[in-house]
Amino acid sequence: MKKYDVAVIGSGPGGYVAAIRCAQLGMKTALIEKYNSLGGTCLNVGCIPSKSLLDSSHHFESAQKHFSEHGIEFQGEIKINFKQMIDRKSAVVDQTTKGIDYLMEKNKIDVLYGLGSFKDAIHINIEGKDSQTIEAKNTIIATGSKPATLPFINVDKERVITSTEALKLKEIPKHMIVIGGGVIGLELGQVYTRLGSKVSVIEYANRITPVMDSGLSRELMKVMKKQGVKFHLSHGVNKVERKDKTIHVTAIDKTGAEVTFEGDYCLVSVGRKPHTEGLNVEAANIQINERGQVVVNDHLQTSTSNIFAIGDVVQGAMLAHKAEEEGVVVAEFLAGQKPHIDYNLIPNVIYTWPEVAAVGKTEEELKANGVVYKTGQFPMRALGRARASMDIDGFVKILADAETDEILGVHMIGARAADLIAEAVTAMEFRASAEDIARMSHSHPTYAEAVKEAALAATEDRSIHT
Repeated sequence: MKKYDVAVIGSGPGGYVAAIRCAQLGMKTALIEKYNSLGGTCLNVGCIPSKSLLDSSHHFESAQKHFSEHGIEFQGEIKINFKQMIDRKSAVVDQTTKGIDYLMEKNKIDVLYGLGSFKDAIHINIEGKDSQTIEAKNTIIATGSKPATLPFINVDKERVITSTEALKLKEIPKHMIVIGGGVIGLELGQVYTRLGSKVSVIEYANRITPVMDSGLSRELMKVMKKQGVKFHLSHGVNKVERKDKTIHVTAIDKTGAEVTFEGDYCLVSVGRKPHTEGLNVEAANIQINERGQVVVNDHLQTSTSNIFAIGDVVQGAMLAHKAEEEGVVVAEFLAGQKPHIDYNLIPNVIYTWPEVAAVGKTEEELKANGVVYKTGQFPMRALGRARASMDIDGFVKILADAETDEILGVHMIGARAADLIAEAVTAMEFRASAEDIARMSHSHPTYAEAVKEAALAATEDRSIHT
């Protein structure tokens, strides 16, 4: 029987990063993966393939709608080769997962393919390609999440689909009905809108992206409406039926009236749920809460002290970078170090165009907690760089403590917001004030100048360019 210092179950961003950090710290490490490729949901059917399709569809939309304004002209019709678009996405995924294979080999991590389940607290049964039982002094559960659904919906994976199937369709839908106005529904909805589909987003709440700052929700919906997406807010879906190639979705609107939608595809994107099936957690006395999450303490230890859990399978935002940070924290804790995570500073991003990004507290949270704050906001359209690239939608908003000027939250929508948010995270990690950012030199012309201008606006309303 092989013996390890650490066994990691699940090879997504949390799992493989945890394994690498454990190996770097001198621990003999095994990575257990039930599928045939490493990388988990993010690399195989999530972050990476969705961004590939977002980029491809963005190029098509730009060529179709904006190139002529740049003086770029085509002879003949611009056409979509949808198969090539999907093939390119698959090639990006393949290249990325092969990169994880290389990292495992480089760090001398044993990769064991098969379904890992607990025999007891120190023994793991593996069933599959590398069937065996191993002994692990410590185990990290990193099994991630899977798409959630509603109890009355039959996801047939053909016409009624999840994000997994939406990334490998054989045709462009005529009318895609999206149930859920969160990150996944909006990103994939924008992909297919660009490719010519009619897209209808049905959201139960009274706004899209309900957990983000309401200002971002309003601006993103305004922009996506302009792009052609139809939104139906405060609609509770209560029936989804398939008749041949037609999907009928029935919902109740805020007046109590029944509304019916017809399309050829229905994307169910109502969130994700922790994936613990098959782990046999009972054998290791691991506690699971009512939401299906593995219960952990501040050190990410489960109710069995030598077993840890990270990422989507525990409480908190289901984000790849949050899982990575937790994987590093567990590895360093096992090595006797004193790592920490400030969960308030885990950024959240939506990769639509314009991109949406946020870190820290929303205005709604500050108001609910009775925090006295001030606001500085700057529109992207006031930037020379934004006008040069024709990316003028959006804004940057900085929330700062009214007395101390410490930055409490940064919320932005605009070109490259996914990258710009790192400046805000860095500033808040060092507990910077709005004035600190306002006094930093920002390159001109850049999108990042919007962050400086928003900081100036929060500092005695000193914005220069508005």
